[in-house]
Amino acid sequence: MSKLTQFGNDLYTGARSFDFVGRRNTWYLIAVVMVVLAIGFTALRGGFVFGIEFRGGSEFRVEGTSVVEQGTAAATAIADEAVSSVVPGANPRVSIVGGDAIRVQTEQLTPTETEEVRAVLAEAYGVAKSDVSSSFIGATWGADITRQAIIALAVFLTLASIVLALYFRTWKMSLAAIIALVHDLIITAGIYGVFGLEITPAAVIGFLTILGYSLYDTVVVFDKVRENTSEDGVESRRTFAQSVNLAVNQTLVRSINTSIVAVLPTASILFVGSILLGAGTLRDIALALAVGTVVATYSSIFLAAPLYVHLRENEPELKKQGSRQRVARTESGAVR
Repeated sequence: MSKLTQFGNDLYTGARSFDFVGRRNTWYLIAVVMVVLAIGFTALRGGFVFGIEFRGGSEFRVEGTSVVEQGTAAATAIADEAVSSVVPGANPRVSIVGGDAIRVQTEQLTPTETEEVRAVLAEAYGVAKSDVSSSFIGATWGADITRQAIIALAVFLTLASIVLALYFRTWKMSLAAIIALVHDLIITAGIYGVFGLEITPAAVIGFLTILGYSLYDTVVVFDKVRENTSEDGVESRRTFAQSVNLAVNQTLVRSINTSIVAVLPTASILFVGSILLGAGTLRDIALALAVGTVVATYSSIFLAAPLYVHLRENEPELKKQGSRQRVARTESGAVR
């Protein structure tokens, strides 16, 4: 039997155990610090950077230019100078897409300004004007996309809360899972805010997907918690907190393995999409999935289960159970 298999067996039987529940104040502190840093640094940077799909604007795509080989810095410098010659004070966002094209995004321009920018971009990048395409997204459409994303998040959280409460027959498990869920969302979105990464519809899809993964991971842990705690009676030598902690240890290896299996392909997509292909959509969704998977694994182990114990530890029934167990252990010791 390999050492890893033996390690997993020891965790499942309780021969070896990590005190996740007993050290919950440490995990709470780490979670709070991470959330505060995510929100704080995002605020210091002036908030999130939303893609053109959310804020509206004009977009130009330059095909077949050799400037691509010089990198994003050179492409940005050329675009800044070219666009500013038509629209003074403009601050275009430039990126290389597909490995052979340059995308330039600006605030929404008038039809006349759009044609002038197409012409100067073609000249600046050394291509024909026909190789520079233009499009625009209205602010109304962007606002509608934002509203729909918020509605989708609210509906997801509401339905998840109801389903969890009905499935586990207690609102406290539902509340603990939703708190862990919100924690995952803030940290994952915070990575975008802290590093000034653009939030696009693909990134939002990644956020919503991560909420589903986080919920799944937490439900697996809570299902084992329910199984362990339902077996505890007056004669049980385990307290409620110990039963919950055993459940977390029993599902620890599964949670880590699932996380690794999920992160490896998303990390591969992130590498291929952002470095080899220059595909922004793949990069956006893969980054959200990779970061969110790691954060969700952390929250299901270190946050959700300890929170559930915290919410229930002062219940009269559990206090009476603990008192009876202490009396039973005392009497058992006296008989010996």
